[in-house]
Amino acid sequence: MNIHIKQGYVVDPANDIASVTDVFIADGHIASIGSLPDGFRADKTIDATNKIVSPGFIDVNTSLREPGLEHKATIASESKAAVSAGFTTLCCSPNTIPVLDSTAVAQLIIDKAANANFAKILPLGALTVGLKGEALSEMYALKGTGCIAVSQAPSTNISPRTLRLAMQYASSFDLLVILKPEDAGIKGDGLVHEGVMSSRLGLTGIPVSAETVAIAQAIALAEETECRVHLTGISTSKGVAMLARAQYEGVSVSADTYAYQLQLTELDVGTFDANYHVSPPLRTAESRDALRAGVASGVLQVSSGHNPHDLDSKLAPFTSTESGVSSLETTLSSMINLVNSELLDWHQMVVALAAGPAKTLGLEEGHLSVGAVADVTIFDPDATWIVNNEQWHSSGLNTPFWGETMTGQVTHTFVNGRLVFER
Repeated sequence: MNIHIKQGYVVDPANDIASVTDVFIADGHIASIGSLPDGFRADKTIDATNKIVSPGFIDVNTSLREPGLEHKATIASESKAAVSAGFTTLCCSPNTIPVLDSTAVAQLIIDKAANANFAKILPLGALTVGLKGEALSEMYALKGTGCIAVSQAPSTNISPRTLRLAMQYASSFDLLVILKPEDAGIKGDGLVHEGVMSSRLGLTGIPVSAETVAIAQAIALAEETECRVHLTGISTSKGVAMLARAQYEGVSVSADTYAYQLQLTELDVGTFDANYHVSPPLRTAESRDALRAGVASGVLQVSSGHNPHDLDSKLAPFTSTESGVSSLETTLSSMINLVNSELLDWHQMVVALAAGPAKTLGLEEGHLSVGAVADVTIFDPDATWIVNNEQWHSSGLNTPFWGETMTGQVTHTFVNGRLVFER
């Protein structure tokens, strides 16, 4: 279809566009920004007045649960939730059952995504066999099958020596390595941030050093092996400072924080609500503010940290529940909240959600250049909605925002120029 998106506020950091203008899509690609292309006739015209038009969002860390955990979610359910939230590309975490450490599992995920036909799904191959932190996976074969990167996340059980060997191996194939920066030995059986609330609630705490030690190790090994590394789920102010320094010194290390970490703090855990049981844990207000500043400065990107669970996984006492939030559908509202609070502008938001992740992953997406694939998100920054069954698409209902009124809602999502979601 030929699409005319009319009079939206177009935000495209890659081309330094931030103005009210028109976008024209033809043959699945951006045909023009601003001026009507020769011979163009629209099959569909969308009035985007008072709406934001941006490149489709890209999520570096998404647990899709399939194969193996379909009682929690499926590729079809979560990719549908993704496009309803403006995400056009998802990186599928390797913690499937069986683990995404073989070409067969990678191909299965690619085929399932094609059948679902919503968002693009890019598999993340496991860094080690079974995510056990021992034998290295067949990274070259995984890359050939379509894995965009290799990842040990969410597992952290890998020795420094094995990690160094894995990064050397990945570097030889120019493969990005995605890690969760958390020292398993320091974390121990911790559940929440080590601080005021861990003491008050009598829960084992996770110290800041569990993250900073792992970040220091990743930076040192990235520098030594010349491997491209991305750290997902940064949660501490010290971690942000360490990454800023490493990036300033030219180390090839990027990072993201989860959108809900930009809103919540350790104090929210006070009710023992298991929906606040997350990994890494919610930290202090100081760390939350540092994360926000890190996003604004470009040190951090933003991912959803999406971990959908079935209801039983969150019904046990806090200490026995599984960690994680179903968060694809609240990510945009969390970011708009920061824009409305003047902590970010639209340019910085789109860099964090689209342009930055695209650059990290080496994708052609993430911008609206003429000739680029038309992955486009249109959202109303002023629309309000309630997080409830009527508005929710993910199979995971495990969100701390259930029942709350959120600001900002996607109205249209295009993947390869195809309208995959319309509200």
